[in-house]
Amino acid sequence: MSDSVPLDSVDLEILRVLQNDARTTNRELAAAVGVAPSTCLDRVARLRRSGVILGHRLQLDPAKLGRGLQALLMVQVRPHRRELIGPFVDRVRALPESRALFHLTGPDDYLVHVAVADPADLQRLVLDEFTSRKEVARVETRLIFQQWDCGPLLPAH
Repeated sequence: MSDSVPLDSVDLEILRVLQNDARTTNRELAAAVGVAPSTCLDRVARLRRSGVILGHRLQLDPAKLGRGLQALLMVQVRPHRRELIGPFVDRVRALPESRALFHLTGPDDYLVHVAVADPADLQRLVLDEFTSRKEVARVETRLIFQQWDCGPLLPAH
C-alpha cells in the first residue's frame, strides 16, 4: 500500500522552491510557481494537511552550542518486544543530546545520533541513559568526524 499523495506540476514546483528556502513568502512563492497568492496559500495548506510538508525547522550548529562531539550509538534491545520499545523510544527522544533515532533491521535495533560536549559527556550519556536500562543489551559507539547534508529530495528541473 502506497502512502504517496497525488501531486501535480504546481505542487511539485511549490515543494522545490520551499525545500531550498522554507522562508520564502507566499507572495514570492506564488510568483515563482505562476499562480495567484490565494491559490498558492491553499495549495501549501493542502500539502501540510496531507502530510507532504512535515514542518519547518531551524537548524542549529551543535558545536556553537557547546556540543561539538557527535556520535552514532548502535543499540541492541533484548528482548525486542513492543512493551519495551515504546518506553525506550520515548526516553531516547526526550534526551537533549539525541539528534535522530532510527529503528533498524539487522543485529542492531536502533541507531541514535547524539551531540555531546566532550568524551566524558558521551561516556556519561552511554552509561547513565543507555547501558543502565535493563532492556539495553549492547551499545556500540562510533564518533562522527564530519557530516555533510545531501541534496534536495526533489531534484531541480
